[in-house]
This record gives sequence, C-alpha cells and structure tokens, in this order.
Amino acid sequence: MSEPVKKGSLGEILSASQIISEADVQAALEMQKRTGCRIGEALVNLGIVTQEDIDWALSNQLDLPYIRLKKEMIDPAAIALIPGNLARTYNFIPLIAAGGELSIAIADPLNRAATEAIERLTGLSVNLSVALIREIREMIDAWYGAASRDQMGFESPAFSPAVLEIINADIGGGKLLDYLLVFILRNRLSSLSLHPSTEQVTVSGRKEGVVSQIGTLLLNHYPEFIRRLRKTASIAATGEAASGGTISLTVKNRTVTFQVALLQGYGGDYVTLKHQIAPAVPARLDDLEVPGEQKESVAQIFRADRGITFFASGIIQERCQLMDLVLEESSIAGKNVIILGDGPGRRGGNFPRIPLPESDTDRARLIMDVLDHDPDVLVIEDVAGGLPFTAACRAAMRGKLVLAGLAISSTAAVLRYLLHSRQQNHFLPTFVNGVISVKSLQMLCRSCKREYVPPREQLAAMQLEQVPPVFYHPAGCEVCGASGFSERRFLLDSFVFDEDFRNAFNQAADVPSLELYLGSRGYHGSYSEALRLLTAGEVSPEEFIASVMM
Repeated sequence: MSEPVKKGSLGEILSASQIISEADVQAALEMQKRTGCRIGEALVNLGIVTQEDIDWALSNQLDLPYIRLKKEMIDPAAIALIPGNLARTYNFIPLIAAGGELSIAIADPLNRAATEAIERLTGLSVNLSVALIREIREMIDAWYGAASRDQMGFESPAFSPAVLEIINADIGGGKLLDYLLVFILRNRLSSLSLHPSTEQVTVSGRKEGVVSQIGTLLLNHYPEFIRRLRKTASIAATGEAASGGTISLTVKNRTVTFQVALLQGYGGDYVTLKHQIAPAVPARLDDLEVPGEQKESVAQIFRADRGITFFASGIIQERCQLMDLVLEESSIAGKNVIILGDGPGRRGGNFPRIPLPESDTDRARLIMDVLDHDPDVLVIEDVAGGLPFTAACRAAMRGKLVLAGLAISSTAAVLRYLLHSRQQNHFLPTFVNGVISVKSLQMLCRSCKREYVPPREQLAAMQLEQVPPVFYHPAGCEVCGASGFSERRFLLDSFVFDEDFRNAFNQAADVPSLELYLGSRGYHGSYSEALRLLTAGEVSPEEFIASVMM
C-alpha cells in the first residue's frame, strides 16, 4: 500500500499542480527515508523537478509572492534583526521590517519551524515570499559575509588546538562524532548532549548529576552532522518527534555501544549520547526473566514449527538477540534456514544471509522471491510496513516458520499496529503464533547509586498508585566505569494467539478493549516486573519512565 501524502505538504502541492506523479512521490519518500533529506531535496536530487518548479508551485498554491532577489531590495535594518547563522540554517533573507511585521524571502515556506524561530527571536509577525535558494544564499553571503564552508565550527577548551583542527576539517561531522564518543568514555560522563538554538549548538556533558558546557558548534553544518549520525546509528527519517538507535565504537580492542536519542527541535535535532550497557542475553530460554503467568506462553511460542512469530523492540539488537535464542532453542537440524537482514543469526549457526533492501516494495518482493528456495525457517530483521508485513504473513500461510522483527518500541504500539493490519486485511490471525515484545532496563550500580528525590514532573510521569519511600539515581564509580549502571535486563511481554486470544483480538475495536480482556485473564506483563525493580531501588525513575512509560 503506498504511503499517503500529508495534506498541505510539498508533495501534495506538487501533485495538485500536476508537476509530479504518485510514483514520483513514492520514489522521493523512499530517498527521504534512506538519507534524512527533505522531500523537496529528494525530488531535485532524483531529477524529477527543478528548484524553480518547486518555488513556482509553492508560491502559486500558497498564494505567496515569488520574487527574484536583488541586493537593493533588502533593508539593512531588517538584516540587523536576524543573525547570519539563523538565515543560513533556514535558507531565508530578511527584506524589510515595518509596522510590527518582518518580510522575508524563503526557499521553503512550509517550514513552520523557521517562521516560529524568527517570530520568537524578533517578536514580529512574519510575511513570506518565495525565492530561489541560490539567490537567497547569494544575498546571505553579500549581507552577512561569506560563510566558512570548509570548517565544522566546533569550539571547545576541552580539546587541544590540534584535535580541534582535525574535527573542524571534516565538515561531514564524522570526526566530531568520534571524538565526542571517546570524550564520554575518558571523562566518565553519564551522557553528552547537543542542543541547537537560534544561533548555535551547545554541547554539554552530565557527570555525577551535574551538567557542564563542553563547547559550541556553528549551525552551518549541523544538518550534515545529524544526517551522518542518523546513518551511523541506523535511524530512519520517519517524521516522528522522537527517535533513537545505537552506535558501536572500538576502543583498545573493546567494542563499546552508545545509545543515541534524537528529539526534533526548532533549530534542529536535540541529541543525547549515552554509554549503553548491552543486555545480558541468556544462554537458554529457561534463563529469561519472564513473569510467572507468561512462562508457558513464551515456551509455547518458542516451540512453534510453522506460522509467524513477531519480535518487537525499538532497538534492533534486542529483537535480533531474541530471534537468535529461538533459533538455538528450536529443532532446526535438517531444515533450510534463510536470514533476511544483517542483525539476526549472529549467535550461532552458519546460515545463508540475504541483505534487506531499503524500500518496502523491494523488501516485500524479496520475501516472496525467497520462497522459491523452499526455506523451512525464514528470519526477517524488520517487517514493519504494509507490504513487507503482508509478504511475511503470506510466507507463514505457506507452512513456513517465520520469525519477524517489528521496529516498534512498546507493547501497546504493537497491539495497535496488529489491530490496524487486521482491519486493513494485511494478515489472518489464524497463522500467528504470538508476539514477544522486548524492552531492556539499565540496572543501577549497587556500589554507587544514591538516594534521589524526583521532581513533580517525574512523579506525575511515573503514574504510581503507591509511591516508594525512596528512589535512587545513578552516580558513577570505578566499579561501573562511571556509567552508574551494572547491567541491562530484558523484560518481556508475550501473547500466544490461542483460540481465546484470537477471538478477543478479532472482536477488539481498539487497544484498551484488548488490554481489558488481557487484564481479565490476570495478565500484568512486564510493567509489574519493572515496577518491582523501581520499588526495590534497582532502576532509576528516569529509566522507568524512558523504558516503560514511553
């Protein structure tokens, strides 16, 4: 099923102007997912439209003036209101300020973040005109001076001049990322953040609960840095406000994993980097920390020899490790096992491995093509998306055992996704073995955890019926490598699609009604175990909120 074009988006406007087709929109959306670029950039890069086509369509459909810029059109008083970094970040040039209004020429009039940033900075209402991005950049250089395009623009007293020179010479941001990750380890930071404002990006680190500024970064190349970060951490541009992934770095022959969290902001993505302790994957199913009422359901799912089993987690390593455990526990001797994707099947066995394409269409086609090779077991890294999901379910209908990953971070979101897929006739619940939704919690280091009083906002976010007498917070010591944590522990939610659950699932109109049914069966899920760990002082309020409540 094709991905819908959002109302009021550039894609819809170009489609309405009959400049692009639906196929052009899909091609641009796929490039956007791969690279993180805007859809307009994707259309231009693919050669589907020119920038002039986009500018004309935007001005025509939005009823905005389309102007060709000249230096004499611009009032110096308007220029004085706007810093050059902000103009370069959003590709606009101030024209004139009068009567409580600021008129600007901008390349992307749909960029609401740009107008909000300008209005917040100046206190003036913004009037828009559309102009060529080439002419806007020429005017920016003419009025603000040429930007130093061969420098990253990172300044920090924490790094030597020689290191700063190396970092700033790489405008793609790769060196900056490497040195920041090493800085986290060497200085035993619990986290490091980059937060953009209207003028610059502030880089700060947290250690023992205290946040200190490390340096600053110009906005010029921050979008390139974010694209590099997203690619390295395998974070797709989904349009969601929050997203995350992981990055691995080899230091002194030791692989260290970092958690990457992104949050969309006015000046760009707000980034937090943390040293992540990998979850301890048990050697056997019996060693999994599973709530008592779910032990048999998990065992039943693991024993299935046909049908489809879904493994859901927002972190790719977690769901792949669970799929690997199923492979080890299952009787696969004499069976043809094929792996689709880079993550699963790494723990044991020498299985055929096929790379997964980027687009949903190509993924679905590959899944169906693989069936010609008669696999008994098909392991697919990620089937989230209408076409791959449907193809994986069809493979299960043909008598195959399909272990399918879902890049979905919460149990409620998994149920919502499956209910939506059922309503769209993407699959038949008859062929589903069950769902295993996995999260992992960072356990506090017992040697250095300290008592902590959460602010009201955290208490409200935890939604606790009974507040524990004391909470604990990570500190960092020699024992835990200054991280404040000792290990990561898996928490599982599992649902067997037996006859009773299947009937409830088919009749459910929404997630709350399905959760009500589960509660009537005495099901509590991983929440109860996470709450027990919070009450026992084994996890921090922040970890409980981030991993359980969100």
